[in-house]
Amino acid sequence: MSAVPLPTGKISPMTSHLESADTKPDWLRLGAGASLLTGSILLLTGKRKPGLLLTVAGTALAMLEHREIVAEWWEAMPRHLEKAQHMLEQTQQTVDDLTDKRDKIFALFGK
Repeated sequence: MSAVPLPTGKISPMTSHLESADTKPDWLRLGAGASLLTGSILLLTGKRKPGLLLTVAGTALAMLEHREIVAEWWEAMPRHLEKAQHMLEQTQQTVDDLTDKRDKIFALFGK
């Protein structure tokens, strides 16, 4: 199973937010974070449609920022789906075998 690398944002404990005040804010990250937070709050308060809409928008913004990782995940998806399908087929075969054995046992006891 191949692992997909996740971004590592290393933050030095010695760096304060005041030191980086001269740089302009990352509006894409702020928009994604605000959308995800607001959408989550709306979902928790029972406002499902607007909450879902804002959560999807925040997710899309976050995906725009990490295009390379999304592309790697997209390329890895067929392998994972094939593995999941194989596991489901094995499970179905096991259930079918158990059903056949149950039917044979019931036939022996005349039920």
